[in-house]
Amino acid sequence: MSESLPLRDSYLALIDEIVQATLQGKISSVEMVYQLLQKNITSGTGEVFELALSDRLSTIQAQVDSQTDELKKAKANRSLRAIKTIQSQWQRYGEQNKATEAIASAVKEITTAATDERLAIFLRIIDPNQKHPPNVQQLQQLSKALQQFAQVNTDLPEISQGITSGLTTWQRLQDHLVSWMYERNQQLGFGGVPGESGPWATWAKQVNSDIAQALFRTLAMEQSAIEFAERQSNITLSDWVEIALILQYLQRGLVNWFDQQAYNIQAGSKLSISTFLTFAVIWSQLANGFRSRAVYSNACSQIMLQILRNFSQRSYFPLYGGIFASFSGSSLRDALDYLDEPLRQVEGTQEKARILTLLGYSQRALGQYQRSIQFHQQALEIARNAGDRPCEIANLNHLSRTYVQEQNYAEAINYSQRALMLSRQAGNRTGEANALVNLGYSEVMQAQQLKQIETEVYETAINYLEQGLKLSEQLGDIQSKALCYSSLGIAYLVINQPQEAIPYLENGFKTAQVSGDLYLQGRNLAYLAEAYYNLQNSEKAIYTGSLGMYLLEQIASSEWRQPAGLLTILQGQIGAEAFQSLLQQQRSKMIAIIGVDGYDYIPQLLATYKESM
Repeated sequence: MSESLPLRDSYLALIDEIVQATLQGKISSVEMVYQLLQKNITSGTGEVFELALSDRLSTIQAQVDSQTDELKKAKANRSLRAIKTIQSQWQRYGEQNKATEAIASAVKEITTAATDERLAIFLRIIDPNQKHPPNVQQLQQLSKALQQFAQVNTDLPEISQGITSGLTTWQRLQDHLVSWMYERNQQLGFGGVPGESGPWATWAKQVNSDIAQALFRTLAMEQSAIEFAERQSNITLSDWVEIALILQYLQRGLVNWFDQQAYNIQAGSKLSISTFLTFAVIWSQLANGFRSRAVYSNACSQIMLQILRNFSQRSYFPLYGGIFASFSGSSLRDALDYLDEPLRQVEGTQEKARILTLLGYSQRALGQYQRSIQFHQQALEIARNAGDRPCEIANLNHLSRTYVQEQNYAEAINYSQRALMLSRQAGNRTGEANALVNLGYSEVMQAQQLKQIETEVYETAINYLEQGLKLSEQLGDIQSKALCYSSLGIAYLVINQPQEAIPYLENGFKTAQVSGDLYLQGRNLAYLAEAYYNLQNSEKAIYTGSLGMYLLEQIASSEWRQPAGLLTILQGQIGAEAFQSLLQQQRSKMIAIIGVDGYDYIPQLLATYKESM
């Protein structure tokens, strides 16, 4: 290629040379074309070559279209085929060159940055939210490139070594990513027998890395990642990068696997949600544990926010609930608090609005109503500014539910009406189904508070509830349907029709089991206990009340005290011996749902309730 010509003319000349060589039979393979492009195109000038190629393609195509002479037309067609070969090899060159340039750009960014900024830049480069995050091969190339700076700077070879160690450990773990699911008596999720079963225990047995093994063993024992981080006084930059890559690949690998479980979409998405939250909380806890070392602590928060950002864009992001199943071996009580503090440092974004929505309804389940309202109000404002209409409607609906819990029924009706109007304007049918349920539920509770006895008031409210149920059934929305059944059951209970309430509450419990929402499961069981108590069916009241009490206490919901109070009254009425006998009769059914430990914990829970009275 002539160096004396302007770049565009040089590239046109190169294209013409390749075409002529092809016509003369001097080009024997597409590989030769690729090598000529590789040799003659200067890095960073791809756009100039692409324009020159487009011009030549248009010119020769015009010749083919306009030529009437058969010989000349045949030659033009051969030239066109040659141009198209150049085009295909240019695309191949572009793809490979793009990856090379990306690595070169990453190396330049990391090596020219200030020492305390390098880790944050590295994490931004490997952020999975990018359009084309680096793959394993590209990370290996990055590691090799950074190793060349070993004599100049000590932290660059450490990042390089961390990448290599992390990828090596991940390759050992790949074959065991989901093997723990097939262990005997293993439930899906992140629980298991502490130290013996579950994913962390399985992975700890597979790794040679001391730092990875220590972290996995900590998590397998259901200890906090904060304690692990606080013990790592001598952790190196290489160790930290290794842990970062291992955890990222595990989390992404699990989500990809769960997302592909077409045989059970609900279970798959439920476990993907659990995975996103589990790893986000681990990173938040690590950020807390490393708080005396700002670079590591900030980097942990950076990864946590990358995970949450990725999660918030998923179609199954739980705007309306259902996050409690398979969450972790430990209680939800503290875990979600770890997401709160780092989120305070983030500016208003669509992702932040969605995560605040999740925190808001989680706090409602825990009985923290004022905190729930604060989260939802903040999320509502951010979602409105970000133009995220589904999230805006969801927060109006959640505010309605939370105000019901606060017994502020006028505000609950106000928010449900706003949600209904906005969802119908936007064509958001999930939001509409929830708004109908919230409106009906709020009106039933308000009518009861005002001691209204006119049947038409309740009929109108129940009509809203039935509309919501019908719509959620049409949509196939499991979470909304569970809420509809539950609300209808409670409404009938409020107006002293326990027999009509029971089928709705039973369906609410079963549907909440499918959606994985332990809060709704416990809530339905608690109200079923009331319905059976009102019908003087002590056996079923004890069965449903005990289960509801246990499930609500397990997720740290203050509402466990409602069924505990009812069971205490019932025990006083029928006597401790008769109560124990009826509980014992339900043992096998209860163990199937909450296990032996759960069943044995019920008398202890009742004793705790009585002591606090």
